[in-house]
Amino acid sequence: MTNDRPRYWLMKSEPNAFSFDDLLAAKGKRTCWDGIRNYQARNFMRDDMRKGDRVLYYHSNAKPPGVVGLAEVVKEAYPDHTQFDPASHYHDPQSDPADPRWLMVDIKALRKLPRLVELDELKSRPELSEMAVVQRGQRLSIQPVTPEEWAVVLELGGLTAKI
Repeated sequence: MTNDRPRYWLMKSEPNAFSFDDLLAAKGKRTCWDGIRNYQARNFMRDDMRKGDRVLYYHSNAKPPGVVGLAEVVKEAYPDHTQFDPASHYHDPQSDPADPRWLMVDIKALRKLPRLVELDELKSRPELSEMAVVQRGQRLSIQPVTPEEWAVVLELGGLTAKI
């Protein structure tokens, strides 16, 4: 990725786990993005995500899956506390508090899209053919998005203003 600011991301969440409406209802419309246990996604958070970066909030494992809202990174990567909690589903007994293996960022809801941008619609657009989320077998929960892809998804979602 280039050093241009802001960068753009797509972050997936299952709506039954934490929906965009849950984010809108959260205190300050913000939450920590915990539970990431994939090294590539962790590295994106650690090495590339910065405060002010914009996020396409994507509902995965939904009928239909798609982009439902926009968010912003409001706190850069820091240790994910769930890795040290034996009661957590995300507990990692191999992670060392002196050198944490897993990180998280905080995001804040900006707005719900006027209309859901379904995965099938993303797949149907030639200008989005390289977007990670439309690639077969791509399951990564955090994915980079180009500025051009960002603009197309916003337009599909009913927004014309640059956000």
